[in-house]
Amino acid sequence: MVIRSMTDVAFELLGKKKKAITFKKLWEEVVEVMGYSEAVAANKLATFYANLSLDARFALVEDGKWDLRSRRTFNETHKDLSDILDLDDDEDEFLDEDSENDLDEGENDEKEVFPSNLSDDDDY
Repeated sequence: MVIRSMTDVAFELLGKKKKAITFKKLWEEVVEVMGYSEAVAANKLATFYANLSLDARFALVEDGKWDLRSRRTFNETHKDLSDILDLDDDEDEFLDEDSENDLDEGENDEKEVFPSNLSDDDDY
C-alpha cells in the first residue's frame, strides 16, 4: 500500500480536472479518497489548508478557487504587494526618529541594573 499525503491526493485530483475548484469541493474529494471519518476530517482540515497554501504546486486564484500553478500564468498567481510593502517618506522619518531615540537612551546605559542597597539577607 502506498501512503499518499493529502496534498498529493489534491494534486492528482486537480490534475484530472480542467479548471479550478473551490476549497470545499477539493477538501470533500480528498476526504473521500483518503477515507477519513467525519471526526478525522475535522481534525485535518486546517492542516490541509496550511499545506495547500505552502505547497508551490497549487495556486489560490479568483473567487477563492484552487488550481495547479502549472496551468496559470505568473500574473495570475502572483499579487502585486508594492502598495502594501511600500514605505513612504513619512514612515522613513518615523524610523529615523526611533533610531535617534535609541541613541539618546544609550546615554543611560551606565546606570546600575540592580539596586546597590540589596544585601544577601534581603527577601525577594
